[in-house]
Parts: sequence; C-alpha cells; structure tokens
Amino acid sequence: MHAYYQSICGRILLTATENYLTGLYFENQKGYPELSDSEEGENRVISETRRYLNFYFSGKNPDFSPPILVEGTDFHKQVCLLMLEIPYGTTRTYKELADSIAKERGIMKMSARAIGSAVGKNRISIIIPCHRVIGSNGDLTGYAGGLERKKMLLELEGVTLLS
Repeated sequence: MHAYYQSICGRILLTATENYLTGLYFENQKGYPELSDSEEGENRVISETRRYLNFYFSGKNPDFSPPILVEGTDFHKQVCLLMLEIPYGTTRTYKELADSIAKERGIMKMSARAIGSAVGKNRISIIIPCHRVIGSNGDLTGYAGGLERKKMLLELEGVTLLS
C-alpha cells in the first residue's frame, strides 16, 4: 500500500504493509521505488506516519514513531539502529558512526565510506534520520533527497549549520 504526504520539502511517498512502514521517500529521490503492484490507500500505519510527519514539520520532536520495518543486510540494519539513536536537533558524523560500529563489533576500525553507503540505502527518511549524518568537517555530504532538503530538515530541527 502507498500514499502521499505533502511537506514543506516537497511531496513524500509513504509505503507500508498492514503492520509496518516500509518506505518514506521524497519524490524523485535516489532509490524512489516503482509502484506497479502497490495500491494507493490509507491504513493505520500510514495514518500514524502522517501524524508523525505533521508533528515533525510543525517544528516539534515527535515523541512517538510509527512501526517501521528495516530491511537489508545485518550491517545496514546496525547502521539504521545507530541513526535512530541520533537525537532530534543534533548531528553525528560518518566517522562517529563508524567508530561506534567498530567498537560494537570489537574491531579496530570501520570505514566511514561503508557507513556512508549504508546510510545512503535508508528507505525510511526522516524517521530513520539519515539527514542528521554529516561529514567530519561539518559538510552536508550525501542525501538521497538532495542536499537542499537535508539542510531544510536540519534547520527545522534547530541545527546551526556552518555553511
């Protein structure tokens, strides 16, 4: 099932099963899915996601989340779980996430590029806050929805940007 949400950052596609949100994509972003077999409609999960987005785009930190389904490799899921821990209004660098995973896995080093690749595969933008992941020098590097949207989302959360 899918539905659309109109935000200040453009139209957003929501995809869901009966029990889980499976995707939240800005229109025309990298990785935008084909909808050939998906029926447009509304269910409990999509309604809860709309409620979340209404809070979020009104400048408030939602204190709830719709049920989400993170699909992918174990590594991708681990990166998504780390992104979910990034508090509203803050950022983390790819290197910080890499260091966290290296520590969790008991290894000396994890590639920040590997983290970037996993972050770039996030299918549930905003709720899994990949927009809060930035370059080590504060640059707004990489965002499937576009860097202008990344900047808008961070500013909405009150993040002071260097550039």
